Amino acid sequence: MANPNIVSVTSIKGESLGYNLTSTTTTTLLTVSADKILKVNRITAANVDGSSAADLSLSVVKANFTPDGVANFDASGTFFLAKTISVPADSTLEVLGQGSAIYLMEGDVLKGGANAASDLDLVISYESIDDA
Repeated sequence: MANPNIVSVTSIKGESLGYNLTSTTTTTLLTVSADKILKVNRITAANVDGSSAADLSLSVVKANFTPDGVANFDASGTFFLAKTISVPADSTLEVLGQGSAIYLMEGDVLKGGANAASDLDLVISYESIDDA
């Protein structure tokens, strides 16, 4: 896996995706394509159930790559952004905000779900950075 150089890019595109989460917490939500890096700016979960709380789990499965300028790292594995976080009925949870953006490298996979199918809507806002 290459670590794309974000200084010499060919394009940066702002995008958003929406999901109605299933009750399978390991559902693949997105996989980062080759020659891309995603800067995830915001992840918001909204509980659309009017009477019951729902638990959110989100994880990143890291592709095996060599980070630049870091020693003693875990380059592959599953790492949670949220683990069974309760979202009350008719409310919204900001999982990531602009001040806590993360990068997903090519080959990384974002997975997630809820403890109750169709209770949580997820919106992800990101920049797709291309170095090809």
